[in-house]
Amino acid sequence: MVSANEIKELIISTLNLEDIATSDIEDDAPLFRDGLGLDSVDAIELMVMIDNKFKIKLENADAAKTVFASVNSLTDFINANAK
Repeated sequence: MVSANEIKELIISTLNLEDIATSDIEDDAPLFRDGLGLDSVDAIELMVMIDNKFKIKLENADAAKTVFASVNSLTDFINANAK
């Protein structure tokens, strides 16, 4: 099982967010736009990281919107689907 804090660390390291600490990211805050401010390129990088680290593929953009809604939704998705 992966924790929300571990997911935050992976997001920070994958996207090279040097000025952001795990404590700066709220578990339920949006990852895109108003929240952390990620964009579509960041989403692709996160999808690649999830595939490489957890062997999980996101099949479509609609699923990605739900999965990447927040740290909590991403954590739940990984914990439910990790191999």
